[in-house]
Amino acid sequence: MPSMLDAVVVGAGPNGLTAAVELARRGFSVEVFEALDTVGGGARTEELTLPGFRHDPCSAVHPLGAGSPAFKAMPLDRYGLEWLHPALPMAHPWDDGTAAVLSRSVAETAASFGARDAGTYRRLVAPYVGKWDTLAKDFMSLPYSALPRDPLTLARFGVDGLPPSTWLMRRFRDEKARALFAGLVAHVIAPLGGLATSAVGLVFALAAHTGGWPMPRGGSQSISDALAAYLRDLGGVVHTGFEVKRLDDLPPARAYVFDTSPTALARIAGLGRAYEKYRYGASVFKIDYALDGPVPWTAEEARRAGTVQVGPSSGEIGTALKQASGGTAPATPFLITAQPSLVDPSRAPEGKHVFWAYGHVPHAWDGDLTDAVERQIERFAPGFRDRVLARATAGPPELAARNANYIGGDIACGAASGLQLMLRPKVSLFPYATPHPAVFICSSATPPGPGVHGMSGHNAAKAVWRRLRAA
Repeated sequence: MPSMLDAVVVGAGPNGLTAAVELARRGFSVEVFEALDTVGGGARTEELTLPGFRHDPCSAVHPLGAGSPAFKAMPLDRYGLEWLHPALPMAHPWDDGTAAVLSRSVAETAASFGARDAGTYRRLVAPYVGKWDTLAKDFMSLPYSALPRDPLTLARFGVDGLPPSTWLMRRFRDEKARALFAGLVAHVIAPLGGLATSAVGLVFALAAHTGGWPMPRGGSQSISDALAAYLRDLGGVVHTGFEVKRLDDLPPARAYVFDTSPTALARIAGLGRAYEKYRYGASVFKIDYALDGPVPWTAEEARRAGTVQVGPSSGEIGTALKQASGGTAPATPFLITAQPSLVDPSRAPEGKHVFWAYGHVPHAWDGDLTDAVERQIERFAPGFRDRVLARATAGPPELAARNANYIGGDIACGAASGLQLMLRPKVSLFPYATPHPAVFICSSATPPGPGVHGMSGHNAAKAVWRRLRAA
């Protein structure tokens, strides 16, 4: 082993592993240190309920992972990563038994909104269909790690995406389109009226039309395991069960890259109050279910969808988000649910299913939302409770205990609202750098933000290798 490493990465989540891979691919010596006994961060798979039922404790569906420029540039399929596609990426059921859908087909999606909004939706997405690869590289590499490859499309996307989603939704005349789009925005757990929330909804919609909303065979752990295996083949080393409390715990290195919250980074690296203005946001209450059969959705489309948004109206979704962000647990929560075993029978014993649902709750909330969640599900899937064999619940305290990056249960590693949606962890031309010249941050607290896509790690690695080559 060299007397001094080129880089040490703290945290083996998707961003930390991606940063390590990017550096190792360029010939740098890299070691990763992870506090838990396995790699994964927010991309793990465990038996949380009963033997043979394999659940994803956090992320389950990966529209941004399948379309990630960073992941696409790696041979992760050689290391076991296989994307599985449900018949429909997403469905949004209604009380009358119908549903709006987000399909890989723009035409099918538009038709589900009804005649008055079909054309509006097609016109909205038409400028970007077929341009995902360049748009994703431009959008997800921002703000400053690369020049735009297609500046005209990116500029147009900015015109559509920078306003609040409530403005964009005014283009639609009926509620189905508005509600489905509101649900897309809600994936970042922020009020609908925030700056650039239109961009959030558009990114998720365009990801579906380009590469679907797939799930990895075997669960989200497959993403992390593939990254770690590729890193080892490149000569990188991964240490697990190693909690880092201060920089002196780590071997000498020319650069230290943290896949952690800004709070943990400041504590470990001795940066004092460098990130004291960074805000953490609302959390979720998550339930993993072992089921005796598929969820009995009333809407046929929901029975074929990998993800089901349970609202149903934009008004209900907006109210639930405002309440959670304002400190009140919603009595009628908006739910995001996932059905992995519809496309991956290996996730549960024969004839059984795993199911995943969460609703938004306030930061650090310590209550129990189980009854409210299940009442919402029963509203669109009567008889659901009769199919529950076991459940594992996790509110903000449990989420924070499971993943140190989730301060107060904030799975986005920082509020994704206001300027902080785009400029995180602080307003800076160099968001991956820190006050310490050898210390960098690569977690979801940096652009482009939450999600299992590795782009924060990819972008941070660029900043690191430029510094190392200049030294």
